[in-house]
Amino acid sequence: MLNVPPQAFPAPASQQRVAADSRAKVPLKPGRSLMDWIRLTKSGKDLTGLKGRLIEVTEDELAKHNKKEDCWICIRGFVYNVTPYMEYHPGGEDELMKAAGSDGTDLFDQVHRWVNYESMLKECLVGRMAVKPIAAPKGMLPEKKVLGASAKGLTPSYDWFQTDSLITVVIYTKQKDVNAELVIVDCQDKQLRGEIIMDDHSYLVEVDLDHAVQEDLAVNIAEKVGKVEIILKKKDNIHWKMLGRPLESHNTLIKRTGRGLFYRKCKLVSKTEVTHDTKLFCLMLPKSTHLSVPTGQHVYLKQIIAGTEVVKPYTPVLPFLPLDFKEPSCHGGAHVYLMIKIYSCGLFTQALDHLQIGDYISVSSPEGNFKKSQVQTSEDLFLLAAGTGFTPMVKLLNFALTEVSCLRTVKLIFFNKTEDDILWRSQLEQLALKDERFEVQFVLSQPTKDWVGKHGKISSSLLCEFVKRSRKDSKVLICICGPTPFTEQGVQYLKDLGYSQEEIHAFSA
Repeated sequence: MLNVPPQAFPAPASQQRVAADSRAKVPLKPGRSLMDWIRLTKSGKDLTGLKGRLIEVTEDELAKHNKKEDCWICIRGFVYNVTPYMEYHPGGEDELMKAAGSDGTDLFDQVHRWVNYESMLKECLVGRMAVKPIAAPKGMLPEKKVLGASAKGLTPSYDWFQTDSLITVVIYTKQKDVNAELVIVDCQDKQLRGEIIMDDHSYLVEVDLDHAVQEDLAVNIAEKVGKVEIILKKKDNIHWKMLGRPLESHNTLIKRTGRGLFYRKCKLVSKTEVTHDTKLFCLMLPKSTHLSVPTGQHVYLKQIIAGTEVVKPYTPVLPFLPLDFKEPSCHGGAHVYLMIKIYSCGLFTQALDHLQIGDYISVSSPEGNFKKSQVQTSEDLFLLAAGTGFTPMVKLLNFALTEVSCLRTVKLIFFNKTEDDILWRSQLEQLALKDERFEVQFVLSQPTKDWVGKHGKISSSLLCEFVKRSRKDSKVLICICGPTPFTEQGVQYLKDLGYSQEEIHAFSA
């Protein structure tokens, strides 16, 4: 169903950045940008107050440094003096103060685990936390946290075998319905890494291979029995005596949040102008990588800028919104498409924009907690997007209209400032004409006098008008993404209208 004023369709526009933080950014003072912080760390100034010494910090000592003018924080056993960083923190001083004088690891992981604090705060390092000796009960040994996340009989295992030309690594997940999106395989410089995602845990096979293998690999998945085969081609047809040397995390099953992000270098194969400030980047995965980004999840891009590692999250999109609802096949390897708005003062996006075709950039494995099953059990799907928050909706729209037969209505309410800011407008309007289940409503906050559509910002009255169950007892899912204030206000308005937390999914990284 099409619900827009009849007028000429402009060229499609696009921009994207995943809502990276559940906390709102605060305005920084002039001279307090990321680039300014990088300059300060390279100035030679003593940022720890210890004149280059590293010390061992006790819990009592850490607790003393709990003020804005004297703030130490522990992250993963390392203590940092973040006092000089206070004014540079995009989340504001109050967020840092929540962990002042204490172990902030859990809080850090909740907010932005993807940030490389070791690089950002390396000049603020005070030292290590002093380790308290823990005496085990008599006759007992300390428990190893390896393969302890599930019952022993359900723990994944692996094996390997060879022919004259092939090495096959078999992972027995002991889980049903293992699909390609749950299997991530990389083989870099003889190091094989195979990860199986199992809800909020991950099982890892990580080995320094005994001999070299060819660049391309194959992955076969027996979904119903949960068996995964990784097939490698030997460079030399010789007999291997062993698979290789196990690495530190090999054969472990732990929570995904404890695993850490893994990156591989992807080649930029095209960069297409979409609007005056937005470009579509096409990145090619290595032949030695098997990876598929699930619907509703994002990846992180990592760049070295002025000697400092900087990481930002982005949600992959389709290269266009196919009206036949089929994701286009890509020749020459798997691709990741990212639609990115280039900010004139944005340190990260400016660096991205200066990448040349053939250059490489590091791309992480997928992250995110969205589950397709949330859509598969719904009858009404509402998507609330503001500006850059549209991007997670692209694959979600494609999945919902292609694979979820029980959906009666799919409605996108798309908030922007002006008409020129509307992303993929023509594709969305054509999609609404093609599929009677789909309706799109554009809402502008700064329309021209010629705009005859809806105008304003997100509000309870507007949501009351457009977010309605098709039937009194319809199962509803409402997805929302945009700037933090938009998302927080929207969620509250929806709750005020009687929708439960289970019926609302707010996208954030």
